[in-house]
Amino acid sequence: TCRDWFQLSLKEGFTVFRDSQFSADMGSPTVKRIEDVTLLRTAQFAEDGGPMAHPVRPASYMEISNFYTLTIYEKGAEVVRMIHTLLGPDMFRKGSDLYFERHDGQAVTTDDFVKAMEDASGRDLGQFRLWYEQAGTPVLNVSDDYDAGKGVYRLTVEQSIPDTPGQTNKKPQHIPFALGLLGQDGQPLPLQLESGEANASAERVLELTEAVHTFEFHGIDSRPVPSLLRHFSAPVRVRYAWTREQLLFLMSHDPDGFNRWDAGQRLAVDVIQSLVGAPDDADIEPRLVEAYRKLISDTDLDQALVAKMLQLPSEAYLIELTENADVPAIHRARDSVLRHLAGALKGELIDCYQRQQNSGPYEVTPEAIARRSLRNTALAWLLMIDDEEGRGLAVSQLNAADNMTDRMGALRALVNSGYEADRQKALDHFYDRFQADPQVVEQWFSVQASSDQAGQLADIRKLLEHPAFDWKNPNKIRSVVGAFAGQNLAAFHKPDGSGYEFLADQVCRLDDSNPQIAARLVTPLTRWRKFAPAYSAQMKSALERIRDKSGLSRDVYEVVHKSLAE
Repeated sequence: TCRDWFQLSLKEGFTVFRDSQFSADMGSPTVKRIEDVTLLRTAQFAEDGGPMAHPVRPASYMEISNFYTLTIYEKGAEVVRMIHTLLGPDMFRKGSDLYFERHDGQAVTTDDFVKAMEDASGRDLGQFRLWYEQAGTPVLNVSDDYDAGKGVYRLTVEQSIPDTPGQTNKKPQHIPFALGLLGQDGQPLPLQLESGEANASAERVLELTEAVHTFEFHGIDSRPVPSLLRHFSAPVRVRYAWTREQLLFLMSHDPDGFNRWDAGQRLAVDVIQSLVGAPDDADIEPRLVEAYRKLISDTDLDQALVAKMLQLPSEAYLIELTENADVPAIHRARDSVLRHLAGALKGELIDCYQRQQNSGPYEVTPEAIARRSLRNTALAWLLMIDDEEGRGLAVSQLNAADNMTDRMGALRALVNSGYEADRQKALDHFYDRFQADPQVVEQWFSVQASSDQAGQLADIRKLLEHPAFDWKNPNKIRSVVGAFAGQNLAAFHKPDGSGYEFLADQVCRLDDSNPQIAARLVTPLTRWRKFAPAYSAQMKSALERIRDKSGLSRDVYEVVHKSLAE
C-alpha cells in the first residue's frame, strides 16, 4: 500500500498503465495508444496548464479528494510507461518483480518503485525522478538542417517546462524521444548516429537529459521527413515546423500508426485554425479531401485506425492549442471543415458504411470492433450533412442493432443531425426500451447534453426535470451538467454568459450536498484566462460568485481560490 497520500500515483498510475497494456493486447495497440493520448493531450495537459497544476507526487494538499486527478492517474501511467521505454520490457518486468518481492506487505513510496527499477537494470534514474517532482507539460522545440554535401541531417531539440503555481525555473528532465526518418520514397531510413555505423535501426529512442541536444544522422542522401515522438514516447508537446506537404506525406507513409494519426490531426488543426474568424465562403485546403478519400478507401490499413483518423480534432483540443480562444468561432470553423469533407466524400462514406456491414452474430473480436467503429464514424459524418440516405441507414441501424455500440452510434448520429422529428422519436424509443437500466439512461442523458443540436441550455434545464434525473446520483449529474459544460462547448460558451451562470448555480447547489462533485464540476470555469476577454470576464465573474457563497466547502474553496489567485 502507499505510505501516504502523496504516493497515490504509485498505485493508481501503475494500475492505469497495466490496464492500458492489457487493453492494447486485447485489441489494436495503436488505437488504444491514440485513445490514451487524446485524453492526455486534451484534459491532462489542460490540467498541467491550469491553476490546479501539481506534480505526479504532490508536495501538499488542502483536500485530498481534489487530487484524484488526471495528473495522478494518466500522467502517472505515462511516467511508468517511460520507465518501460527506457529499460525495455524485459528489464521492466525484472524491476517489477523485484519491487513486489522487496515490498510485499509494506507501505511504500515512488522512490521505492524507481529504486527497484534501477537495481534490476543497472540504470541511473536519478534525473528521471524529476517527473514525480515537477509539475507542468515539457515543451520540445525541434529544429533541423540538412547538409547535402556531407549527407548529414542534424536535429536540435530544446526542452523547457512552463512555470506552474509554486514552481519556476525548472530543471531539464530525462525524456525518452522516439523517432524515425523517412526518405522521399516513403521508406524508413537507417539512423546512423556515427558515420558508417553498421546495422543501424530505422527507429531510435534518444534520451534527452540536457536543455539542448543536437543529434547528427549520417548517410542521408536527401532531406528526410522526420517522424517525431513515435508512440508518444513521453507526455510532452512537440513544436516543429512541419509543412502541410510533410504532414500529408506522413499520413500516407509513416510506418508508426500513432504518428500517422498524429500527422492527420496536425494537418486538420492547421486547416481549422486558418479558418477561425474567416468568411463563411473561405477556401478549405483541397488536398484535405483527397487525403481523407484515400484514407476511407484504404482497406489494407487497420480499420480501427482509419476510424480514428477520420475523427477531426475535438473542440476541447483546439481550445487547448489556442490563446484567447473564441469558442463559437472555433466551433464554426471545425463544423465547416467537417461538413465540407462529408459533402465531398458522401459516396465514399456510404460505400465505407456498406463495406463494414456484418450479417453474422455479434462478436467482440478486434476485427468486429474495428468494423463497428468505422461504420458508426461514417454514419456520423453522413448525418452531419443531413444526408437522406444516411438518415435511413441510421434509423434502420437503431431499430435492428443487436448491440449497444451500434444503438448508441445510430442514436448519437440522429441526435446530432438536423432531423428533429427523427431525433425526438429515436430518443423516446430508446428511453422507453432502456429506462430500467440506470447506466444506459446515463448514456441517454449524455448524448443529449453533449449535442449542440439537442443540448442547448433550455434543453439541459428540461433534462434536469426529467423523472430519471436524480440530484443525489453523481453519475446522473455528470451525464447532464458535466457533459454540457465539458463537451457541449459551443453551447456552454454562449457569448451572453448564460452557460457560466448556469454552471455556477449548479456548483453552489451541489456544494451543500456533495462538495466533491461540485469541486470537479467547477473545472471548466477555472481555465478562464485561456479565453477571449469577453468570455474570460464572465467566467471569472461566475467563479467570484461561487467564491462568495456562504459556507463554501473546503473542496470548492481550494479550487476556486487557486483559480482566482493572481
